Amino acid sequence: MKLLFGTLVAVILMLQYQLWLSDDGNNALNLLKQELGAQRTINDELEERNRLLEIEVIDLKYGLEAVEERARSELGMIGEDEIFYLIVR
Repeated sequence: MKLLFGTLVAVILMLQYQLWLSDDGNNALNLLKQELGAQRTINDELEERNRLLEIEVIDLKYGLEAVEERARSELGMIGEDEIFYLIVR
C-alpha cells in the first residue's frame, strides 16, 4: 500500500512539474499567448494598410481625380484651362 501511495505521489509530482515548469507547460502557453497578441496587432495594422491600398487602386482604376492629383503632385502637370504662376522670391 505504501509503495502504491508513493508511486501515486511521484506521478502527481511529475505531472505538476510538467505542467508548471517544463518547456511544454504553462510558461510556454503564456509566451505563446503574448506572441499571438503581438502578431494580431501586426496583422490588424497590415489589414488596414491593405484596405487603404485597395481603395487607392480602385480609385486609380475608375476615378480620374486620383490620376489628376498624382499628375499634379508628382509630375508637375497643369490642366488645359489653367494658368501656371511661378512666384520667385
